[in-house]
Amino acid sequence: MGEFMKKVEILRWDDHRYYHQCRINQTLHLISALSFLAAYAMLFVDPAVSGLIGWLVGMVTRQSGHIFFEPRGQDRIHQVSYEHKESIKVGYNMQRKGVLIGVWLSLPVLLWLSPSLFGLIQPAAAGLAGYLHELGLVWLSLGAAGVLLRTVHLFFLRGPAWGLAWATKIVTDPFHNVAVYWRSPFALLRGQRYDPLTPQAGAHRPGAQDAQAPGQEDSEQTPPARA
Repeated sequence: MGEFMKKVEILRWDDHRYYHQCRINQTLHLISALSFLAAYAMLFVDPAVSGLIGWLVGMVTRQSGHIFFEPRGQDRIHQVSYEHKESIKVGYNMQRKGVLIGVWLSLPVLLWLSPSLFGLIQPAAAGLAGYLHELGLVWLSLGAAGVLLRTVHLFFLRGPAWGLAWATKIVTDPFHNVAVYWRSPFALLRGQRYDPLTPQAGAHRPGAQDAQAPGQEDSEQTPPARA
């Protein structure tokens, strides 16, 4: 279990230092995390509402931070290009996210045109309430499928341990994001646009020497795989 959690911590730290340098993005992730925690709670009450909250609030704020505020050019802190970071990303890089977001945006239209999604589901009750309820369930299924498919894919790419570590990171991200980003709005109000990260910090992340991803060198030479 100790080695497994080291893998999770590596994925968390590398995700933070490479993709969450902007305080605005961090603040949006805090909002996203709180909404996902609400969505988790609603799973036990109304799964359809959980799906609506998760996608309309959680995913919109989260991905807006990456798309509009996070730097896309050369990473001067870690001396790696954006293209390099995208090419070694374990989870959903921007290209894969683009496909996922495209499917997400197409589902409301498809469900409106065919309430049974062309025979895949039982048609919802008539009216807007029935449509939104069914849409929430479909979006919830999409989110679960997205995590499951990428996890299984990683089983073959990097091994079951890294696949499960990534899935664990994704599911627990809301809790972790609240813990690490609750100060970000206050830093932003003080005028701090970017997190004062240092390149040396990467060498001291949990498990840096003991739980590297297959085929990766030490972080001082090549950034390890991350979520």
